[in-house]
Amino acid sequence: MTGEIRVRTATRDDARAISHIRVETWRAAYAGLIAQEVLDQLDAESESERRIVSWTRRHADSRMLDLIAERDGTPVGWAAAGPSDDRERPHDGQLYALYAVPSEWSRGVGHALLLAAEEMLRAAGFRHAHLWVLEGNERAAGFYERHAWREDGGVMVDERVIGGHTAFTLHERRRVRDLAEALSERPERRA
Repeated sequence: MTGEIRVRTATRDDARAISHIRVETWRAAYAGLIAQEVLDQLDAESESERRIVSWTRRHADSRMLDLIAERDGTPVGWAAAGPSDDRERPHDGQLYALYAVPSEWSRGVGHALLLAAEEMLRAAGFRHAHLWVLEGNERAAGFYERHAWREDGGVMVDERVIGGHTAFTLHERRRVRDLAEALSERPERRA
């Protein structure tokens, strides 16, 4: 794939592509950070069905937005952002997810999605935003650091269950961004 990256607002029709992007990326990015048993149980088709059913409810707040990055018309990345779900930062915007398929790593997809998500959060009226990065995910931590998302000391222990029976725990670190500052600091394209 060599064409230009295009970022657009995702629709419910993109639920399947989003789920496949998330599962493929989790398996690659979190290998060695999350138990292989958990990664093996990820099921893009089941996730797609859940995502389709919950789409309208998830987007009831007009500030919630999913973005798709495409190269040559093929979905290669996804980001989701909206109002904070963090009790410590209730007035922030939040970047819930940002994933690029592994074949697109370091090819500008993450950069394009992050800039679009920041713009969307600003347009929704948020001055500050935050996100969570899995401890040990040095690739993601470096990416966000280059884009001026700084750790603020916030930590989260996220208990999850997959497949209705396999429990696992994620340890995550919070990063924050002043979105007004983001306008004047455009990092060079390297994501």
